[in-house]
Amino acid sequence: MRTLALLPLLLASATLVACGGGDDTPVTATTDEVPATATVSVAAFASYAGMLDAVDTSEPLEVSSVTPPTSDTDEPVTL
Repeated sequence: MRTLALLPLLLASATLVACGGGDDTPVTATTDEVPATATVSVAAFASYAGMLDAVDTSEPLEVSSVTPPTSDTDEPVTL
């Protein structure tokens, strides 16, 4: 009877352990093009530019067709 009472507790524990934790590592660019979602707003563009690797070992991005968004009201963002 006691074993039967512990079964839900063990199942709940196993479920929580199986979920794991979140991955806080930043996403790096996997293509050589700037995604369209990065040019939706100044904040999105700054976020995309901030997550790019500072190491110069990856392939260069194709930026010839990218027009960075601008805003007359937003404060400058540091990268």
